Amino acid sequence: MNTRSKFTLYTAGALSLIGCAKEKEVKPNIIVILADDLGYGDVSAYGAQTIHTPNIDRLGNEGVKFMNGYATSATSTPSRYALMTGMYPWKNKDAKILPGDAPLIIQEEQYTLPKMMREAGYTTGAIGKWHLGMGRGEINWNETVKPGANEIGFDYSCLIAATNDRVPTVYVENGNVVGLEKDDPIEVSYEENFEGEPTALTHPELLKMHWSHGHNNSIVNGIPRIGFMKGGEKARWVDEDMADYFVDKVKNFILENRENPFFLYFGLHQPHVPRTPNERFVSATGMGSRGDAIAEADWCVGEVLNQLGKLGLLENTLVIFSSDNGPVLNDGYKDQAVELLGDHTPAGPLRGGKYSLFDAGTHVPFFVYWKGKIQPVTSDALVCQMDLLASISELVGRPLQGEFDSENILPALLGESDEGRKDLILEANGKLAIRVGDWAMIPPYGGPERNLTGNELGNMPEFGLYNLREDIGQEKNVVSLYPERLEEMKEYFLRKTEGHYKPSVQEIELK
Repeated sequence: MNTRSKFTLYTAGALSLIGCAKEKEVKPNIIVILADDLGYGDVSAYGAQTIHTPNIDRLGNEGVKFMNGYATSATSTPSRYALMTGMYPWKNKDAKILPGDAPLIIQEEQYTLPKMMREAGYTTGAIGKWHLGMGRGEINWNETVKPGANEIGFDYSCLIAATNDRVPTVYVENGNVVGLEKDDPIEVSYEENFEGEPTALTHPELLKMHWSHGHNNSIVNGIPRIGFMKGGEKARWVDEDMADYFVDKVKNFILENRENPFFLYFGLHQPHVPRTPNERFVSATGMGSRGDAIAEADWCVGEVLNQLGKLGLLENTLVIFSSDNGPVLNDGYKDQAVELLGDHTPAGPLRGGKYSLFDAGTHVPFFVYWKGKIQPVTSDALVCQMDLLASISELVGRPLQGEFDSENILPALLGESDEGRKDLILEANGKLAIRVGDWAMIPPYGGPERNLTGNELGNMPEFGLYNLREDIGQEKNVVSLYPERLEEMKEYFLRKTEGHYKPSVQEIELK
């Protein structure tokens, strides 16, 4: 679909824009905002009726709204790895859902998006959720933790190490735990509890939020977490204040770097569990904490845009918005996400969700906004977060050296072309599938139909073949109708995955 025939109103302007930027060395600021577990159907720009996301919608309604925008993976760490490195995560055995004490899975010598931006003359910042590991080996949280975001290209970082449901529940700024007192050191373990420390199993009376599966280890702020933690009492975050904390950091980063080009990666923590929106957003949607967390995420986006507008930077800032993977309702806490869902469909018309090889696992919201430079358009181009490295390198005039899976789809990102990538390998917990044009193929895998969240995983005894243009919900497996198409895709898939396909892959244990 295309809201303006062949983008004729925009093509010349976009191309001349790139040329002028290179000639005059005018470099736009670039902000990447990545939501966490936000589904294709969670955004009103894609048709959501029960949740309203006006600030996120603005990015799509006034920029490029992609109908075929993808993360590489159906879970957090692999998608973020691909975005940062421009490489398929299934080529790195460590690119899987990480515990909070995992080492950095990006090598210091590896080329990354922030390194490229810094070479192009940008000040670089990472704020919010990280989940790519920190340090090497056993981490001492009471000293500067390195390597981390700063060692792979960011000049400034203020992060949560993993997820908001995993310990350590502290902010890490430029490698140092914020607010840590020397006489109250932090200890973290994902193997066993520390003597005398309460857990959800031993002290359920301390809980203000209850767990449904996993999430029964250390209790922080009345919320049971994954992993065990001791100490660092005054350094521990307040869950309900996390959005405000990170938005303040983002606004300050923009303010301090307003005179020179900057690149900012803002990892939202919403609507990942535990969903603890600030009291300002409680009951904002009538859908409980998940809906309210989405409303809070939308506010975060609005605050970024407001700050850019206040400082006169909107017309010189490219904003990219997406989500690390598809949606999930019950991801480990009894927060009534299922009971209060009502008519809302987090995946929209898509099948599956987080953890799934079906389309909703990786088919996510994807918007590109640049006030006055990109005109509103809806695009069918196949685009992926992994392609930001090659595409942005073209925009800022910094040619890539070496081989990457990232592809230069800059014309599509800027709304001047409906041609994106030709194909994409998709991943869910080590299992692979492929999309080529309008066609999606899921190879056979053993394993359960669903996991503890209730989401379909895409495990099937036979091949699945779907025409997504005609059957966006993957309701009809057309293997028997298109045997030649299946054989073509099988051969292509096996060649592209370079021996990584294995029909038997151990299911991850949800904790």
